[in-house]
This record gives sequence, C-alpha cells and structure tokens, in this order.
Amino acid sequence: MKTLQARLEQRKEELLSLWESLYHNNAIEPLYHLLEKTHAKRSKELLLLDAQREQNPTWYLSSDMTGEMLYTDKFNKTFAGLEEKLPYLLQRKVKYLHLMPCLKMPPDPNDGGYAVEDFTQFDAQLGTTEDFISLAKACRNHQISLCLDFVLNHSSDTHRWALQAKAGDEKFKKRYFFIKEKALVDAYEATTPEVFPQQAPGNFTYLPELDEYVLTTFNHFQWDLNYANSEVLLAMIESVLTLANYGVEVFRFDAIPYIWKQWGTSNRNLPEVHSLIRIFRLVLEIVAPLCIIKGEVVMAPKEVAPYFGTENRPECHLLYNVSLMVQMWNTLATRDTRLLEKNLSELPTEIPSTACWVNYLRCHDDIGWGIEDEELQNLGFSPFDHKQFLISFYLGTFPGSFAKGELYEYNEKTLDARNCGTTSSLCGLERALENHDVYQWELSLKRIVLAHVFIYLSKGLCILYSGDELATLNDYHYKQNPHLAKDSRNMHRPNFDWEKTKEPTPESTYVSMHLNSVIGYRSTQKDFRSDSSQRVISASDSAVLALKRGADHLVLANFSEYQKEVRFDYPAFGFYNEVFSDREVVLNTSSFIIGPYQYLVLKRM
Repeated sequence: MKTLQARLEQRKEELLSLWESLYHNNAIEPLYHLLEKTHAKRSKELLLLDAQREQNPTWYLSSDMTGEMLYTDKFNKTFAGLEEKLPYLLQRKVKYLHLMPCLKMPPDPNDGGYAVEDFTQFDAQLGTTEDFISLAKACRNHQISLCLDFVLNHSSDTHRWALQAKAGDEKFKKRYFFIKEKALVDAYEATTPEVFPQQAPGNFTYLPELDEYVLTTFNHFQWDLNYANSEVLLAMIESVLTLANYGVEVFRFDAIPYIWKQWGTSNRNLPEVHSLIRIFRLVLEIVAPLCIIKGEVVMAPKEVAPYFGTENRPECHLLYNVSLMVQMWNTLATRDTRLLEKNLSELPTEIPSTACWVNYLRCHDDIGWGIEDEELQNLGFSPFDHKQFLISFYLGTFPGSFAKGELYEYNEKTLDARNCGTTSSLCGLERALENHDVYQWELSLKRIVLAHVFIYLSKGLCILYSGDELATLNDYHYKQNPHLAKDSRNMHRPNFDWEKTKEPTPESTYVSMHLNSVIGYRSTQKDFRSDSSQRVISASDSAVLALKRGADHLVLANFSEYQKEVRFDYPAFGFYNEVFSDREVVLNTSSFIIGPYQYLVLKRM
C-alpha cells in the first residue's frame, strides 16, 4: 500500500504546476497541509479500501456495476430509512447508488438541493452526519458505492460566506463576484448566454442593501463562487475530502463547465476549468484513492469528452452521455433509429482507458432537445419543425401521441421548451390506463422495457431512476404545494410507492421482471463491461438497430409497433443463442423477422 507521502510525491510536480497556473505567486503549502490533515482523519476501513482500489483502479468499469439514483426523502424519508431498505436494492443487484442532493439547504427556495447552505453538513430532515456515515458503511458492506452530488459552481445565498458578504465583509465578498459598475455587468451579459432565460433571466442579481450586483448564473439565490480566489478552492477541496472521509465513493460534480469566469468570454468550458478538475482528481488520488469523479456536462459528446482529460492527465472518471438519452426519446417518438445510430457510431472513443460514459433513460431533470440542426437537416428534417414535433409529442398534444407530460422552461417568443414526465407516462402507460386500451397498454410496457434494455446494454455504466422499475406514473400532486408548483420537474419526482413492492400491479410485475433479467445477465458477461468494444450495425429498415458488444454478443431492437422483416449489414453471420428464450437463431443473408418493440440478445454459439 502506498503512503500519503508517496502518492503526493508522485503528483507533486504537476499539482504545483497547475496551482501556479491559476494562482501565480500564492503559496501552495496550505494545500499540502490540508491534504495531510484530512488524510489523518481517514478511518482504517476506508484506508483498507483505498489500498484495494489502488490495486483495481478501474473497478467501476465492471459489467456488474448497475446504478440507481434516488431522493432519500422520497425513497424512505431518511438515511436510516434508506439503510433499512438496502435489501430491496440488493435484490436488483444495485452496486452504485446516487443520492440526489442531501447537503444542508435552505427551506425554500433551494433548487431541489442544488442551493447548498453547508458543504459538509446534511439536511437535518434526512438525518445526522452519523446517520449518513452508518448508511455509507452499510452500503460498503454490501459492495454498494455511494455517489453524492457536489455543487462546485455556487452556494446558497444563505451560506455562511454569503451572509458574511451581505454584512459587508470584504474577505467573504471576494469569494463571490460583486460588481458595482453596471457597465461591467452589461459587458458580462453581452458575451454570456443565460441558463434559464424564463425562470431566471440574466446572470446577475442586484442587492439594494449593498448597492451592488452579485453573479448568479442559475438563480438569484445561488451565488457563483470565485475560484480565482485560492481560498475558495482550498475550502471546496476540504469539503470534498471531508465527505470522502464520511464514506462517499463517487462525487457528481455539478455544472462544471461554468466554474471559471473571465469577462469577454462565454464563461463556459474555459481552460482553467480543466485545471481545477484535474486538481480535484489529483487530491482525491492522494488522500482518498478509492474515490472517483462523475462530471455533469450537458452538451454533445464531442464537447463533453474533453472533460475526461487525456491518458496522462485524466480528469473525470465518468461523464453523462446526455445525447444518448435525447436520441432514445427521439427514436421512440419517430420510430426512426438514424439519429440514435449516428450518436452511437460517433461516440468519442479516443478517451482515457480509465474513462467511462454514464447512460440513463431519464433523471431528476427535464428532457432538453439538444439535437444539432445540421444532423436534422442531413436527414431531411426542418430543425425547428422537428423540435416542435418532439415538444408537442411528449406533451401529449401531437395527433397520435402515446405520451403524457408537461413543459418546462417554455419560451413564448421562440416556442422552445423542454419536456417532463416519468418514463412510463412518456412511453404511453398513463394514457393507455386512462383509456382502458389493452392494446396500447401492451405496447407501452414493451416501450418501457425496450428503452431501458437498450440503455443497459449500450457501452457505459447504466443508471436507473428509482421507481421506473415499478412503472411509476406522473404525479400531479406537486401542483398543490406552493413551493413546488412552479417547477414541473417535480411531476416526475414522486415518492417511492412501497405498496407496489408488496402488491405488484401487472405493469410493475412486467417491467421489473424484464429489467431484473437483463441486469442479471449483463452482470455476468464481460462483453458488457464499460470498456468492451461496441459497434453499431445498420438494418434495412430504419426502425431497427443492432449493437455488437464485445466478442460474442449482438443486441437487436425494433423501435416500432410493427413487425419488421429486415436484413443486417453484418458480415459475421452464423449461429446464435437468444439468451432469454434459449432458442437458436441463425443470422445469414436472408431477411430476419423481429416483432413490435422486440429486443433480442444474441450470443454466438
């Protein structure tokens, strides 16, 4: 086992170089002291796991790394309540558990916990620090790695630093961006896009008590942190390492493209951002090498991939494949796999060997239609008309739509919007149940399963949103809560329905049975490791797509409600076994029949 000093010495030269590139003549010694101090507080149990992970540094690429994300309070109220329900997660082979924001937050507004009041204390309604440490230990005992959101870009305006800044303390004002001159504010706005133009227009908030503006990229109550001040970086590193000492194994770094600001730029993806993320990775490798970083970068894959870093200087271990999620919903609406095929074929592969994409069908957030205009034009679509189609389709107003959802961030001028809804409601189950339509009910269940299966068997670590395995429908009760009513995303963040686990519905039984089967099989096959090869195989019908995974597996999927007779552009024909039906399948130059919304997992015989 390497010592702290050995790990530090191995990385010291690069760490110093990065530090000096950001802070010039500021001494780095406070960082070294911080690393020693936090490492000294690390438990023997965590030190042992550090040593084990150093021997197996790509543990998270394993095919049995099945992930799930949930809100603690919505799942079972508290950390202790969640610990009681770990057997349920273990039944479904969960090995990676992402807890949505649970650090101390103001009562309202708090942006679902992304307005953080203290970066090392937990929301009292969820439990104490000791409760969290107990949960983390229980997860480790069951080989579940705990993931926690860490908000890098901003704090709540009720954070201790913000309160000191409001009181006029210049030291703490320097941890944010305070501007007196309106001309400087206007200059920033001239080059920097708005994140939420409807919900939170502009990038600054005026504080009349100080007669100054403060930078608030996301919301007026979320103040951007100034990483050009080394005290901010030191404090945030200390918070990360403190949480690592509590037992956090995966850090989801929120909104990382925004964390460095420079007037005259777009204030997105600046070079200094990469330096900061690299510093965070290095300090974790030094103090808590069992930990990894998952980055949230909501852009096209070619723009996301640079946040993996390089082979010699890696940054994030994991990054979301947001485009895969978007293309899955586009494919279900259009019954056309061409954009999905393009996304999978062009997924950047020149990434570090330690890097991994994270796949998901939905999350706590909305679905934004970030499809490049050129991609749509190349297929003969009008970009504006196609996005309007998708918006209305998943709202449920487009003729023939099977979906039921709501809009988020609707812009009356541009007609742009994002869509919200649970997987099951967007896939047609809610509408089918309301209409007592058995045929549409069957199709909706097939859509739900097919979409999840394709996500699970694509290259990367897959994360399920808690409750989707039970075919959870939209929850409209949020409209009755004045604190939640303005945010339609709350519709797809319902409380977990434990009654369905005791008395399953036909829908929950169907979905959970299929997902459990696929997860169970995937976990035993090295072809489905996140670092195994993937090749997209075209079919003669655009509704059908196939993936070759690893050496021996083919995944075939029909994204339409019609039976298809297809031929595949694939030279390696031969005899296969369909793993779930245990029947022999012969692939050759003849056409092949695949049923409505059917998926087949073939293994070479």
